[in-house]
Amino acid sequence: MSRLAYFDCANGASGDMVLGALVDVGLPVEQLRAELAKLSLHGYHLEAHRVHRSGLHATKVDVRVEGHPDSPRGLADILGLLEKSGLDGPVKERCAVLFRRLAEAEGAIHGVPAGSIHFHEVGAVDSIVDVVGGVLGLAWLRADRIVSSPLNVGTGSVTMSHGTFPVPAPATARLVQGVPVYGAGDGELLTPTGALLVTGHAEGYGPLPLLRPQAIGHGAGSRDTPGRPNVLRLIVGEADSEAAAETVLVLETEVDDTAPQLLGAVLDRLLAAGALDVYYTPIHMKKGRPGILITVLCPVDRREGLEEILFAETTTLGVRRQEWARSVLEREVVPVATSYGAVRVKVGRRGGKVYNVQPEFEDCQQAAAATGAPLKEVWSAALAAYRGQP
Repeated sequence: MSRLAYFDCANGASGDMVLGALVDVGLPVEQLRAELAKLSLHGYHLEAHRVHRSGLHATKVDVRVEGHPDSPRGLADILGLLEKSGLDGPVKERCAVLFRRLAEAEGAIHGVPAGSIHFHEVGAVDSIVDVVGGVLGLAWLRADRIVSSPLNVGTGSVTMSHGTFPVPAPATARLVQGVPVYGAGDGELLTPTGALLVTGHAEGYGPLPLLRPQAIGHGAGSRDTPGRPNVLRLIVGEADSEAAAETVLVLETEVDDTAPQLLGAVLDRLLAAGALDVYYTPIHMKKGRPGILITVLCPVDRREGLEEILFAETTTLGVRRQEWARSVLEREVVPVATSYGAVRVKVGRRGGKVYNVQPEFEDCQQAAAATGAPLKEVWSAALAAYRGQP
């Protein structure tokens, strides 16, 4: 048996909605306040109260900021705040990873290095509390695995410090790259803090997996829109070995007249559109021609979009499909501290036993580039740091 948490983001997600859902499933508010006090961030008060959203009872968590608005904070300011805090090491590391990821997204948008970014909305006291509080609450949950529905980003436009932009906001759009999203409902439903917390913890996306629900929490947003409750639902339950089995589709097609240099871009598009895996196999086709077998593994609900990419980007005239059942390990991403910087480590378990431990390659690559260390040394250091944990 394993403990599984599921984010139902049909009506979007924000930092305060994540906090509200966690409090609604039992996170004690006083414990949350006590942990946040270790951050030495002053000038705010955390409140939680019950509200209705389209007739649905939910918990609203508000960060009441005192005095005048903050000046924008840079990445170094926030990392320094975390480093000086009394928060537990794993919480510090997870928060640092999230804020670095946000800085990289903002830097890519503005064309400047991540270290030069000054956060406006997300650097304010309330947003920092939302992010750190979300990490604290999800750590308190002690879920072996966290998964999410596809993310509803909303529609229309949103006004921010830099101007008015279409939904999703630029930072949000960067944070959900490679994640299944869609737009429904009016206005911005997925905020940068919501996207950061959900994508920073979820290990998979799709319909509610097989589990035995034990607690269901509803975290309220600020709006009360008729017909679409502005809430994030969090479902927590027990998943047994059967819950680790899932159905996937296998899409296949052969081509012998698509330029090979185009196939790399096809693979990237398929993965970005939600494919679980894509691989190419050299084959011999009719008339002795060398060809390529394209194999795509995908969730059932991603079939149409992925087939559309195959038809649009290759010369195929048909795609065949079949359903496969597969068993998967329970997956967890654990941040570890090394002498080269923070690195996320993927851990695969079944029945409480660890079967696979692999550092995130991109994290190791970035740390190696930043420090000048050999990549294999960063990799080994991350493994050693994980194995050295209690």
